[in-house]
Amino acid sequence: MRRSVTWFLASSAAALVLLSACGSNSSANSSTGSGSQCPNNGTVRFGVEPFDDAAQLEPVYEQIGSLLSAKLGCTVQIIVTSNYTAEVEAMRAKKLEMGEFGPLGYVFAHKLAGAIPVATFADKSGLPLTYTASIVTTPNTGIKTLAQVAGHTFAYSDPASTSGHLFPAYALKSAGIDPNTGIKPEYAGSHSASFLAITNHKVDAGELNSDTIASTTKQGLYKASNYVTLWTSQQIPQDPITVRGDLPNSFRQKVAQALWSIDLSQVTDPKGVLIGPKMIPQTNAPYQQIEDLAVQLNLDLTAIG
Repeated sequence: MRRSVTWFLASSAAALVLLSACGSNSSANSSTGSGSQCPNNGTVRFGVEPFDDAAQLEPVYEQIGSLLSAKLGCTVQIIVTSNYTAEVEAMRAKKLEMGEFGPLGYVFAHKLAGAIPVATFADKSGLPLTYTASIVTTPNTGIKTLAQVAGHTFAYSDPASTSGHLFPAYALKSAGIDPNTGIKPEYAGSHSASFLAITNHKVDAGELNSDTIASTTKQGLYKASNYVTLWTSQQIPQDPITVRGDLPNSFRQKVAQALWSIDLSQVTDPKGVLIGPKMIPQTNAPYQQIEDLAVQLNLDLTAIG
């Protein structure tokens, strides 16, 4: 039997309380912020998954919000949500007009909240970026193979995370380990928190994705010799930027054009949390592989209890 998505989605009330606590200041264009094509009385609420610490993400995404606001003629409010699942629930409750979701979070948001992908991150030449998931340990644990992770404490980032839960869970299952009961799972809440749990020996093993490695390397926190990589995934498509599907098509197109034209090289990003230097068009197709993998793991993508 497939598991219901209630295993990861918070209740509407709890998720929205958490969401409202994490809203940041608005990026406004005061002369046109109430324009006729701006939904929600002129304010576009843009949710961002907490793939890194909010204190790292907010300054970067506030700059993106300002660039987007200038192009849309709408006030753009950046909201780094309290967790991945709160963002899905917030869009479902029509508390967000836009959202950046991880691939698995997007699959749920597409099914449950009508999220429509319009953009994703690309390299300087315009090729879509990808990333990888991995399972790592530290040398002191004595763990040398994936099979030896069985019975140990293990850090996932969030139940709705692609590289922080879905792919590591699949890898463990493929190694003959039940990803829920064959280990002692702990949900750190973000990729950076998972990294710190592993680094500080709070857990014996856990997930570590390539974006987190890049960011923590830039911050001087990651040294490859301090970790033992037990498994690495195939390439995963980067996060889509989405617009809620019940909004007018003309607005969705306007957002898409604005995102494609933003020069992210203008954004100051000292910690290296920004995924790529530009955005390009995106569709649902690249995320079908994520949905297929979720089905293989018996996750119910349609039911909320």
